[in-house]
Amino acid sequence: MKKLPDCGQPEDIDIWDDFAGGIKPLKQPEEKPQAPLVIREVEPSLRLAGVYNPTSFMPLNVGNTDNLDKNTAEKFLKGRFKIEARLDLHGRTEKEAFAAVEDFIRNSYVHNKRCVLIITGKGIKKEDDPWYEAKGIIKEALPKWLNHPEIRPFVLSMSYAIPADGGSGAMYVLLKRQRSL
Repeated sequence: MKKLPDCGQPEDIDIWDDFAGGIKPLKQPEEKPQAPLVIREVEPSLRLAGVYNPTSFMPLNVGNTDNLDKNTAEKFLKGRFKIEARLDLHGRTEKEAFAAVEDFIRNSYVHNKRCVLIITGKGIKKEDDPWYEAKGIIKEALPKWLNHPEIRPFVLSMSYAIPADGGSGAMYVLLKRQRSL
């Protein structure tokens, strides 16, 4: 047995030698190889067959409610739908914001949310440079993102929010309902 480095009184080392001298390593059981891991096919959580239809690919415009009945359209445009989820995109890059919007819309649809609010902000304002006054990269890109083939099938309509919910710096998104097959 190896001797421990001198780290204490000689009587401590003698006590340790007496204690550890009779210790024998245990025989380790032999490990049997495990059966290979079988992964079953994952069942999708979204029933996309009910979401994808020919009208899913018609581009949506902000404020266009042609695909809604009159009462629903009026309620939606006036901000009377209960906002069931919010996403704030302040401080994100364009790439991060797109990924967040895609995840947010899909998750909201999966959780049967009907009306959601996406806050983009109105953009940067600089008093000495007129180019910045109307610039809001994420604000301008959001309608295009909501028409993206991966997102559009879940979206029924979109409209700028009423001033109390953020005005032109936020957008209501009305999601399609999940239909049973």
